[in-house]
Amino acid sequence: MAGTLERKRNDLSQFLLQHRHKLQPADVGLPATRRRRTPGLRREEVAALAGVGLTWYTWFEQGRDIGVSEAFLLNVAKALKLDDAECCHLFLLAHQRPPPPEAHQWASVTPLIQQLMDDLQLRPAYVKNLRWDIIAWNEAANTLFDFAGRKREDRNFMRMVFADPTLRRHLPIWREDARRLLASFRRDLAIAPQDPAMLALIDELKSLSPDFRRWWEEPDTGNPSRGLCTIADSGLSHLNFQHEMLTVDEHRHLRMIVYFERDRPSNPK
Repeated sequence: MAGTLERKRNDLSQFLLQHRHKLQPADVGLPATRRRRTPGLRREEVAALAGVGLTWYTWFEQGRDIGVSEAFLLNVAKALKLDDAECCHLFLLAHQRPPPPEAHQWASVTPLIQQLMDDLQLRPAYVKNLRWDIIAWNEAANTLFDFAGRKREDRNFMRMVFADPTLRRHLPIWREDARRLLASFRRDLAIAPQDPAMLALIDELKSLSPDFRRWWEEPDTGNPSRGLCTIADSGLSHLNFQHEMLTVDEHRHLRMIVYFERDRPSNPK
């Protein structure tokens, strides 16, 4: 374990040095000076831009064993002009978890990923983050789940399944599906067990759903599933699905869930 921590600190130090040396004073609105013995910005410049103490930033860049806050990391990320993926990597190195989705900026997918989902046409597909917030979707998925008709904060798949009575009426085997999804969500939580956004969602779901609250306290015995297995369409015909998961962005934990419809059985009367 000590060796692992030491490697992480070395990786963090190299990451910060690389991005500090990559920036020039003009990139961050500072006047250029003639005498610079090393490339890029100085430590004191990064500390000033981030609004943090020089000593604390120096220790952080050196990989010393110090605790830093989420706000500290976000300020450093902005000072170094990190993009979303780089900001996420900084959090993983320093906190062993990604930043909460609202901390840096709401995640998005590239136009090519959106085109890929749109090209699937009749196969519902959506992209979610580690917290199961829905980031993007195609029209087939929107027909099933009405993502476009929901506020951004309500487009969380766990909240939809456990706290949306309209959706629940279209889930004929809701109990089985919900428990499978819960088992899968537990595995995602293990990636970032101390993430405040994940823990806040769990507390919210406990207050919204007695079933979630009860099952969360029970041992994990469910068979995990990435999506809903049976959905009743507007005509109440049962659509049965299998799922595949594709990694869209490993740094930001963005994954695409694609639904494949099985042969449709006749509905029981």
